[in-house]
Amino acid sequence: MTNLEQRIAQARGDETADLVLRGGQVLDLITGSMIAGDVAICGEVIVGIGADYDATRVIDVTGLTLVPGFIDTHLHVESSLVTPFEFDRCVTPRGVTTAICDPHEIANVIGLDGIRYFQAASEHLLMDLKVQLSSCVPSTEMETSGARIDAADLEQVMGHPSNIGLAEFMNYPGVIHRDPAAMAKLRLFQGGHIDGHCPQLSGKDLNAYIAAGIRTEHEATTADEALEKLRKGMRVLIREGSVSKDLQALQPVLNDRTAPYMCLCTDDRNPLDIAEHGHLDYMIRELIARGSPELAVYRAASLSAAEAFGLKDRGLIAPGLRADIVAVDDLRGCHAQLVLCGGRVVDDEAFATRGQVVPVARRSVRAPELQAKDFRCGGNRTRTDVIGIMEGKIITRHLTEDIAPSDGDKRPDPSRDLIRIAVIERHGKNGNVATGFVQGFGMQRGAIASTVCHDHHNIAVVGTDYDDMALAANRLSQIEGGFVVAEGGQILAELPLPVAGLMSLNPFETVRDDLTRLRAAAEGLGVTLEEPFLQLAFLALPVIPALKITDRGMVDVTRFEIIA
Repeated sequence: MTNLEQRIAQARGDETADLVLRGGQVLDLITGSMIAGDVAICGEVIVGIGADYDATRVIDVTGLTLVPGFIDTHLHVESSLVTPFEFDRCVTPRGVTTAICDPHEIANVIGLDGIRYFQAASEHLLMDLKVQLSSCVPSTEMETSGARIDAADLEQVMGHPSNIGLAEFMNYPGVIHRDPAAMAKLRLFQGGHIDGHCPQLSGKDLNAYIAAGIRTEHEATTADEALEKLRKGMRVLIREGSVSKDLQALQPVLNDRTAPYMCLCTDDRNPLDIAEHGHLDYMIRELIARGSPELAVYRAASLSAAEAFGLKDRGLIAPGLRADIVAVDDLRGCHAQLVLCGGRVVDDEAFATRGQVVPVARRSVRAPELQAKDFRCGGNRTRTDVIGIMEGKIITRHLTEDIAPSDGDKRPDPSRDLIRIAVIERHGKNGNVATGFVQGFGMQRGAIASTVCHDHHNIAVVGTDYDDMALAANRLSQIEGGFVVAEGGQILAELPLPVAGLMSLNPFETVRDDLTRLRAAAEGLGVTLEEPFLQLAFLALPVIPALKITDRGMVDVTRFEIIA
């Protein structure tokens, strides 16, 4: 850490700067103009732009454009399927210098210890990982999670330097109907930052939700929804994850007028998608290609994000701010050629010299041994509730289909794309098994099982064959969680995720290759979804409309009640 006098002296040129970036041009996010001249850095802080400086170290960035480091305003590191350290190594070289995460995935498995793990990890990463405190563990009372966190628990982990507020408040019915537990959490963070999560909420209910002091929202999926929330003072985060793909729908809303109130986020994005397309860099390229002004897009990626979350020390390349800088080939291409995080060059040596934190939550999968008969779906009514997948969305349709029972069981019917879905409690609490139907996978045979199952992270399994479903689900206990594809009594592909059943201990490149094999195996079963594994995970999240399933049964999210 440099002292104040050093910064001022280096800014005036009275002392030699620690580092200078020379030969590039700086994008000024205030006026939209380009600024020529050196960028001088003292320690972790920018001290000069637009002038000539002497420096201890000079990096030539001739021909490159310098932009502020990108800020992912909402994500779950666990959904990248790697530890925070591998996530850092995966996305920071792409220009993501700040990430605002909600560790509620691991918190739903092991509670406060999961939050503390992320807080400890944040102290050693190159990127600045902001760890929000998880507001909804569990997300509702309609599921069995591994832990429960109330307001008194949150007080125990407040005050860590990585925290800037309360994470996404998913229990929006609890807010608008003034549930005492929800009110206690909101009061605890009153006056601070509280993240939102209110899909399809509008009118007076939306007014009530915002009146609670909630200021950001990443669940808008249409332009009209985004505009209503913007008009009511919310900062709208455009999301483009591996499953939740809202960029195309919201891109027309992002322009020079709205950019100060819009940000970018990924929410859930895995290493295979990052390798194939990118992270926030992909969103920037895509938004510009679809017609959003370059200045508006880069503001949303950095300055607007910093202001939305009260991060006053970043978001611009300007004196006195953190030296979070990305040197890109050009604004439309947005391919990072050099990245600085807090004045530190992001390279292999920097990653190799980071500190480490011992992983937690091993052997967390304690599910009952499953048999084929556990996946039968009874009932005398022919009329059957069916979850309808909307590819690229985590919202679903509430469908009804006629499925006649045979021998006391409603069987999967691949010819109608009606396959069995089951959720099995895996935290060792009650051994619940709930079954139902889902349409949209295209699966013709076999089974897919996963312990990535938002947000309770029980076992979710889909399939056409009960024996394969049992095989896949039981295999998850043996490998400490992850993804499994099975057919004909054989395991075709798997990805172990032994850290809470959510994260791999392997490098992100290995996880990427395993995901490639898993996708190929799923396609071999007839699956037509581009990302079947995370799509499956969201079918168990009972705070996203319209029909979902937990270990307690099918959930009508619109009515917020279990219906079967």
